[in-house]
Amino acid sequence: MDLDAIGNELRASLDAKNAAREQALPLCRRATRLSANAIRAVHRSEEAETLRLTAEARTCLDEAAEAMAAHPDVKYAGFFHDAAKEYAEARLTHALVAGQPLPSAGDIGVDPPAYLNGMGEAVGEMRRHLLDLMRRGQLERSEEILGQMDEIYYLLISMDYPDAVTAGLRRTSDAIRGIIERTRGDLTVTLIQDKLRSALESKHGEA
Repeated sequence: MDLDAIGNELRASLDAKNAAREQALPLCRRATRLSANAIRAVHRSEEAETLRLTAEARTCLDEAAEAMAAHPDVKYAGFFHDAAKEYAEARLTHALVAGQPLPSAGDIGVDPPAYLNGMGEAVGEMRRHLLDLMRRGQLERSEEILGQMDEIYYLLISMDYPDAVTAGLRRTSDAIRGIIERTRGDLTVTLIQDKLRSALESKHGEA
């Protein structure tokens, strides 16, 4: 047995795999940070900044995927999925807040599990947006947003596949159910208060 030759071959293979990981990992971390900053820009209504940050995140994901093209086991180790999920969350949050049609998984270039989990995470961001709308008195738009949150939840729970296929989507779905119910309660109280205030103002006007 030529163990030296075997060892050299194995080292070369593992060196290439490790190099791909070392190149892709910081790119995925950067994509995650950029996506988080893009979501912050969405809530601040900074459209140009949102577009710039999501474009940079997309570039990082593309470069990471290219680095791992020959090593699918590295690509699917988890960190690339997490970065793609954050990117999907940013893109979907942007579309929901802007009142635009939701892009598909193919449109934004992520796998279905990352898209679905990113969609679930976007529901949490929509609660934040809805509360901001309520504070500004935009209750009709708040009701529209709550309806969209409901629709997303029903879509997610319809994905009846093992967690190994959906990357833990069931946990995400369980979490957003609570978010939606809290949001529904907050909005219901505010709507009742608004109706009472309108009735009192009307009564005082008649007096």
